[in-house]
Amino acid sequence: MKVKLLVPTDFSDVAHSAIQHAVRFSSIINAELILLHVVESREDVESAKKKLSKDEIIGKSYSSSCTINSYVRIGNIFEDIGDFAAEFGVSLIFMGTHKYSRWQKIVGSRAIRVITSSPVPFILVQEKLMDAKGYDNIVVPLDINIETKQKLELVVKIAHYFNSEVHLITNDSTDSFIKTKLKANQIWATKYLDSNKIKNSSHLVPKGKTLSEGIFLLSYKVKADLIAIMNLQDDSILGLLENSFQDEIIGNDYKIPVLCVNPHVVTKASGSVFVR
Repeated sequence: MKVKLLVPTDFSDVAHSAIQHAVRFSSIINAELILLHVVESREDVESAKKKLSKDEIIGKSYSSSCTINSYVRIGNIFEDIGDFAAEFGVSLIFMGTHKYSRWQKIVGSRAIRVITSSPVPFILVQEKLMDAKGYDNIVVPLDINIETKQKLELVVKIAHYFNSEVHLITNDSTDSFIKTKLKANQIWATKYLDSNKIKNSSHLVPKGKTLSEGIFLLSYKVKADLIAIMNLQDDSILGLLENSFQDEIIGNDYKIPVLCVNPHVVTKASGSVFVR
């Protein structure tokens, strides 16, 4: 059975960017691509189907061999994307997003629910298209939460597909306990990447810079194609990090796509941070 990728589309330019990323990705892993548009009433269905047909043509223009299917769903975009993904067994969702301030103005702060209501990971895409090399350099911020290690599993899969180099970055905390925990996570992540034969490097946020500033400085330096973050609580993409972090990362000025992973439940009895 083919892996399934999903693109919720509103027929905008950023949605078309998400389609391009998803088509390139699906071509590499031989996945099925599904386009979804959510309407509020039956009266809108036929019009949506016609627009979806045009989006299928756009997708095929990037790869004629890509399997693309499209669906119209009547409901609420903030609830139905996650339900649809679960129903169809989707593994990864590509979603176009405007710079966060504009995105929030258009669809409201409830848009975060599109991400948090689904266990399926998202790649959030702005206008920037994927180039021929794909996700060649991936920046991964680490914190002290054990759940953040889980995103490395998906990052490793993506890195294998694109022969990517993973760039780990942590804060240089003055608190000795936090500093020790961050260092331990960084060592673990390096060993995990090495064991999976993934090229990697480790970095500290420069003194006097916030984590987001450090991420952007590193992303510019390595020409990052993807930033991987973790959703740790319902109302915040990065959980314990500063509230403005989600705004800055999702709507970053470099227009770098953002991988957002929702955590699995971790228990002491599980014996592993990767619970299946």
